[in-house]
Amino acid sequence: WFAAIVVAVSVFAALSGAVAAGYASPTWVSWVRIMAGIALIGIALRKWFTRSADAEMPGWMKTLQDATPRSALVLALVLSLANPKILLLAAAAGVNIGGTDSPLSQQILAVAVFAVIASVTVASPVLAYTVAGARVLGPLTHAKDWLLRNNTAVLVVVFLILGALLIYNGIAAL
Repeated sequence: WFAAIVVAVSVFAALSGAVAAGYASPTWVSWVRIMAGIALIGIALRKWFTRSADAEMPGWMKTLQDATPRSALVLALVLSLANPKILLLAAAAGVNIGGTDSPLSQQILAVAVFAVIASVTVASPVLAYTVAGARVLGPLTHAKDWLLRNNTAVLVVVFLILGALLIYNGIAAL
């Protein structure tokens, strides 16, 4: 998951930086930010207005319960690189990172920090189980049940905040 996020954000940052280098004023970056923000808000609103009352476990989550290390690796790559929502977030982060005048070392650090933050929700349960063993299964099950019940609300809030930030940054840079 972490590696796939790093690759996706890095590709968008490199593309953004390469294209912006040829322009005196990369106003297109601002418009990409604005459009990505609008897309995130649109996805959030669509998700909210089409939500269902039941909290059914998504198919990919069911697959994880019986996953081998190999199938978990494949699933992580698919969920991070083939998921339009994740790609949109990676594109937004990459455009923001690559569109700056920051030195390459700071851009690499920004990609790493973004990837770490984006991976926390995936890595935390694995690390908790590795450290505490079966003792964390109760709290993890409780957290999973809460997330299933509130999945739409959590997703909508995150997308609305990120969308608003992207729009604000895009408008501010114009």
